[in-house]
Amino acid sequence: MMMMKTENPKICLITGATSGIGKATAVSLAQKGYKLLLVARSREKGESLQQEILGMSPSAPPELYIADLSSQSSIRTLVKTIQRNHARIDVLINNAGGIFGSHVTTVDGIELTFALNHLGYFLLSNLLLDQLKAGGNSRIVNVSSQAHRLGTRNLDDQSSGEEHSAMKSYAQSKLANLLFTYELSRRLADTPITVNALHPGSVRTNFGRELPGVGGAFFRYFDFLLRSPEKGAETVIWLASADEAAGITGKYFLDKKEIRSSQISYDVELAKRLWDVSSKMTNLA
Repeated sequence: MMMMKTENPKICLITGATSGIGKATAVSLAQKGYKLLLVARSREKGESLQQEILGMSPSAPPELYIADLSSQSSIRTLVKTIQRNHARIDVLINNAGGIFGSHVTTVDGIELTFALNHLGYFLLSNLLLDQLKAGGNSRIVNVSSQAHRLGTRNLDDQSSGEEHSAMKSYAQSKLANLLFTYELSRRLADTPITVNALHPGSVRTNFGRELPGVGGAFFRYFDFLLRSPEKGAETVIWLASADEAAGITGKYFLDKKEIRSSQISYDVELAKRLWDVSSKMTNLA
């Protein structure tokens, strides 16, 4: 498919852009004529994707940014670089994330799942708000999961002595994505910026393959039951680019249709508390 040419292309930043849903989203938006800012942890994978997209058409060459989104200093360095290069951003897609079989602490002393899956979204979005506001009718798209329905209210207790549970930690982080989405949409109510979240479905990617036990075995040996990355990316792409999605904010989607998330996710006081905790953990308070 040939890439569409535009004189003043919309600028879209995508995290976790080098594989799975992120890559499928990047390729589709490039074909639609978007100027892509690809955020990747692996330079090798990032450069490969960069060349793949450039090969479609040289009219809007993608830019590659290397960052570890579990590290707050890495996120801040990333943002400073982007701010030097771009006065505006039209679309921010928070996609990077993972599920981890063992308890790992980041350089900031925070449990890895919460740091990457939630605080990464929270800090990057907040630091780029000026660029998003400059974009006018900008869109923030947060990739969450139906796993959020297993999450509980104890979101800020990430340093307990309990035995690590990969699914519990993942569910908590995905619930945090929704609480953050809804709270940010409320805080941006007087702006044209929209903020939405989605469940991409169970997608055939590298996700979960390293988990021990039955969970990892399922992702390794039964991936034929899962949807393709291209199918999983459809709602991300729709929220990022479709005219029909313009003006919609503070919602949760599956297969391009709005659905209800868990009852806990609509708890405004819990969302405010999570925001306060997250601000302190990222030194935004």
